[in-house]
Amino acid sequence: MSFAIKKQGEVCIVDVEGQLIVGNRQELKQKVLDEIERGERKFLVDFSQTGYIDSSGLGVLVSLSKKIREAGGALRLANLNDDLKTLFELTKLDTLFQIASNRDEALRSL
Repeated sequence: MSFAIKKQGEVCIVDVEGQLIVGNRQELKQKVLDEIERGERKFLVDFSQTGYIDSSGLGVLVSLSKKIREAGGALRLANLNDDLKTLFELTKLDTLFQIASNRDEALRSL
């Protein structure tokens, strides 16, 4: 599991590879919090290489969403596979997050 953060214009793109689970959620949270500390405000989390998110992974996304909003920023999610889309719908988190079908769509909305 790894998290790669790169900049594209004013947007921090976070690629999540593998799974977002209890064992690695703190790493993701800390990386994004570090970017907020540096003054970054626009974030895109790309799940194109993610197969699974557990409840703690969802929790960290909710927490980061709140932190980013409090800092005056914006968060978009992109490239959820069918299982992940269903997970967000069942948990009603699709109403909290702005979810784009691909990276370009997400970048245009930021």
